[in-house]
Amino acid sequence: MKRWFALIALLVLVFGLPGGGAVAQNGNVLGRDLDRLLADPRLAGASAGLVVRDADSGELLYTRAGAGRMAPASNAKLITTATALEVLGADHRLHTDVLTDGRRHGGFLDGNLYLRGTGDPTMLAKDYQGLAASLATGGVRVVRGSLVADDTWFDAERLGTGWAWDDEPYYYSAQISALTVSPDTDYDAGSVIVRVKPAAAAGGPAQVELDPPTDYVKIDSTATTGPGDGISVDREHGTNVIRVRGTIPVGAPTVTEFIAVWNPTAFVASIFRKALADNGIRVIGGTEFRATPQDAQQLDSRQSMPLGELLVPLLKLSNNMHSEMLVKSAGRKEFGVGSWEAGLRALNARLPGLGVDSAALRLHDGSGLSRMDLVAPDQIVALLTAAKGKPWFDTWYRALPIAGEPDRLQGGTLRNRMRGTAAQGNVHAKTGSLTGVTALSGYVTSADGRHLVFSLMQNSFVSGGPTDIEDAVAVRLANLRAGQGELVGARAATPASTGADLECSWTKSC
Repeated sequence: MKRWFALIALLVLVFGLPGGGAVAQNGNVLGRDLDRLLADPRLAGASAGLVVRDADSGELLYTRAGAGRMAPASNAKLITTATALEVLGADHRLHTDVLTDGRRHGGFLDGNLYLRGTGDPTMLAKDYQGLAASLATGGVRVVRGSLVADDTWFDAERLGTGWAWDDEPYYYSAQISALTVSPDTDYDAGSVIVRVKPAAAAGGPAQVELDPPTDYVKIDSTATTGPGDGISVDREHGTNVIRVRGTIPVGAPTVTEFIAVWNPTAFVASIFRKALADNGIRVIGGTEFRATPQDAQQLDSRQSMPLGELLVPLLKLSNNMHSEMLVKSAGRKEFGVGSWEAGLRALNARLPGLGVDSAALRLHDGSGLSRMDLVAPDQIVALLTAAKGKPWFDTWYRALPIAGEPDRLQGGTLRNRMRGTAAQGNVHAKTGSLTGVTALSGYVTSADGRHLVFSLMQNSFVSGGPTDIEDAVAVRLANLRAGQGELVGARAATPASTGADLECSWTKSC
């Protein structure tokens, strides 16, 4: 009988009490505060899992439903980026190449011109202009063959398993291609910026502009200038027709929306073809889509920043497209196939080296957009703990959002959270938000200098996103001091829930 009690006690320690109960160490002082925070009525009927450990000793400080698998949302990017660093390395660069299978005769290129991509999300329209200008500087004036866009570095599957169909027009759910272009230096690959401005006088049509400028996307606008309910911007599914509707008042600020394009490879081909024309290069043939011959001669190339630097916009701004490109890049490197299946297999093979049981979780993508992803908080905490011993840890740690830091590329998705608390400038953590899902996992240093790791996931709530509970937990850990009494009012130091269903960076609100 004693052995049975001992076994039950061990199971409770590791997995928490039945029905979501918790286990806390150190006299339950910390546990009482965390229990109170997780007793929020908004979590009634929902799922919440929280694990806290000492990052140096591995000591378990608190667990509540730590082994329960939940949708991680963008907390999945912690797994993706850590394992991608293991597979690809922090110095890995993505490149876009210009090649030919022809020969030069003065200003004539007798053959085809190939544009081959390897999934670089940092390519801007000006970079394609730069490649075209380089050809022109080299003396090319006429291409007697075709322009061939080669996106075969990745497979042809553009959208991830379990992605919501009604997110498809929006830039945070853009299609994945080895050839892509971004409209801004957030590197929102595969999308365009739509800007809607009022006319000078009421009754006039609203002005609609695209960035980068392109005729690949068609604008269908009935928007006018005057009082009304505002402007809506959407794209017809399966097309590149962007509909602009509504009204915008005279003198109102520009309305800006980011919209994903349909078929980013063809979009890039149109951008590059225009760049060639802008630089005085005529392509006699049409535009084709196929692989580059192995014996093609390289004429120019453009490389991305190294992966260690790309982690900053990826993690700070929770960029989904970057994450998926890393997955497919890992598959290409390890198995010669740039697919989600091969990439996830490559990344999962590295999980045991990061303290994670790959059989205990399920990922269908790299970003956490998939509603089929399942991860437990204790697996995230294991990853965070093991990552501290990796040579790339400092780079990864600095790339995580930092609580309360106002600079967008420092604070990221946490820039407006936990300001004026002990967590400000202290908590480095990854956010995650979808409808009915929110998560926060990362690192915090306590008031007495202990390095802690934590993961809090909340699923299936019907209220607005209870991100204030996450903040209160992080603030409580930042205030932790050995031997102190219960910290009364831990929640009061954090702002109320924003109620957001999506990452604030996806809505450009942080």
